[in-house]
Amino acid sequence: MEKWFGPIGRGFKVGWNVKSLYVAVNPLRESCSAFVAFNTQPVPNITVARRQNAVALFQDYAEKALAQGSPPKGLEQAFAAALQISPSMWSQIKSSRPIGDKLARQIEQLRGKPAGWLDEVRSDTTPTSAEQALMALALAAWRSTNSAGKKALRAHLASMVKPDAG
Repeated sequence: MEKWFGPIGRGFKVGWNVKSLYVAVNPLRESCSAFVAFNTQPVPNITVARRQNAVALFQDYAEKALAQGSPPKGLEQAFAAALQISPSMWSQIKSSRPIGDKLARQIEQLRGKPAGWLDEVRSDTTPTSAEQALMALALAAWRSTNSAGKKALRAHLASMVKPDAG
């Protein structure tokens, strides 16, 4: 015979707790939560995606301008002017200012991109032409030297990535 606690008609079995009752009362929800936990994708952060894509647009703009012989000084101001925003706003966008919907559509239109382009998360990590040239130079330097030269090259590059705190 089972023991029940509580008023007649609303008792609980001995040894049951809230969790065990929850599974008994709502088994469908419990089984679905396990499915959802294993089958969900992380939600992309639109602020981060917009910033990364805007910086990629600037990088493309700068590479084209440099290839045409433009001096590097003033490229950020020229890019901001091309976007019809102030250089100060462009500086804020690169670091922390979120890009709103209206500004995102404006940037896309002025840079010849389809609506929503800035919102898409891109994982394209194809090196740019400047990065490819640097990698080719580094590879040539690596291959043309002995072990001491390779050690020095590695140390120099490591010091540039992690500058000394002292």
